[in-house]
Amino acid sequence: MKLGMIGLGAMGLPICRRLLANNYEVRAFDLVEKAVQEARESGAEICTSAALAASDVDIVLCSLPNAAIVSGVLREVLATEDLSLKYFIDLSSISPDSARNHAKMTAERGVEYMDCPVSGGVGGAATGTLTVMAGGSDEGFAKVLPVLEAIGKKIYHVGSVGTGSGIKMVNNYLLGCNMAAVAEALVLGAKIGLDLDTMYEIIGSSSGRSFIIENKIPNFIKKRNFEGGFAVDLEHKDLGLAADTAKQLKMPTPMGSTAIQMFETARAKGYGRQDITALLKIWEELMDIEVK
Repeated sequence: MKLGMIGLGAMGLPICRRLLANNYEVRAFDLVEKAVQEARESGAEICTSAALAASDVDIVLCSLPNAAIVSGVLREVLATEDLSLKYFIDLSSISPDSARNHAKMTAERGVEYMDCPVSGGVGGAATGTLTVMAGGSDEGFAKVLPVLEAIGKKIYHVGSVGTGSGIKMVNNYLLGCNMAAVAEALVLGAKIGLDLDTMYEIIGSSSGRSFIIENKIPNFIKKRNFEGGFAVDLEHKDLGLAADTAKQLKMPTPMGSTAIQMFETARAKGYGRQDITALLKIWEELMDIEVK
């Protein structure tokens, strides 16, 4: 079976490779030449436009930075005169409203749009163990499930279009708030004389444990390596999606508002492309101590 893959970034490229490893033929497109070359070397057929990547296939997957870029790609793809596409699987992290708007766009050409954001990071994308949160019809989900199983280990059909994006937004809202709190707490601990190993071991087996404690401390903070991982810029964007949605609902989100300011501070410090654990450095600098 032949698929289209639009977007070969940090997540899109390993996802493309997983599709190829599961014996799918892939027509791929990206604007970055290095990513294109790596996809070509992995066995993908490289296309010179998003429209071409979506031609002569029933299913297209896309993994792009934001809703505006996805909208632009959709306009290009849907403008194709002879369109064989049936399902457009959007793996991007966008707002529920954006997902529903995209579904309206594709429905005019008889294409079903499904918002299927993923969680699990670059490592999960490379190993095919992502968590996939799908929004769309029952029939559409059944049709695309084999493709999703090539990239994910836990696959959930959350509900109609927009619900996949919604649960991802809520998840990343919690991730951002927790990261901001953990960074603050670890520096507080260091200031009162606690070492990182002690905090990691005890909190990791106590009520304060979380993904940040269990994953980010050993893989980033202990190593003092803040490169790679889930970028500050991306988490800042996801917190913004939650804030915008809450504003529409007239719901106050004080925890999220504080987290947004911490991530904005990290961006101002030049940490935007570093892992979210870079928030720790803000407090370390402020309190003149290193967590170790």
